Amino acid sequence: MAWVYLSVAGLFEIGWVLGMKYSDGFSKPLPALASVACMAISFGALLLALKGVPMGTAYAVWTGIGAVGVALAGIWLFDEAATPVRLGCIALVVIGIAGLKLAPA
Repeated sequence: MAWVYLSVAGLFEIGWVLGMKYSDGFSKPLPALASVACMAISFGALLLALKGVPMGTAYAVWTGIGAVGVALAGIWLFDEAATPVRLGCIALVVIGIAGLKLAPA
């Protein structure tokens, strides 16, 4: 169950970063509130995940999910560059996350 919490935490991390982008410096109340709510859920789920996943692994996976998700969202939603090098680096992060999941703790 800890890995489920960790996945949820990572997904909500993507949500709070996107919420900050859409809030335009927290000048738009609805996206700002959504961002803060996602942040709280993300931290709460990470806290629960830490009961069953080693701290270093949990933090690396949590930030990795967020980094990959936000990078892909930037490409998809904000027309950010999708160069082969950038996509390759995103793939390396995914490989690292998978390695941390598969490696013995």
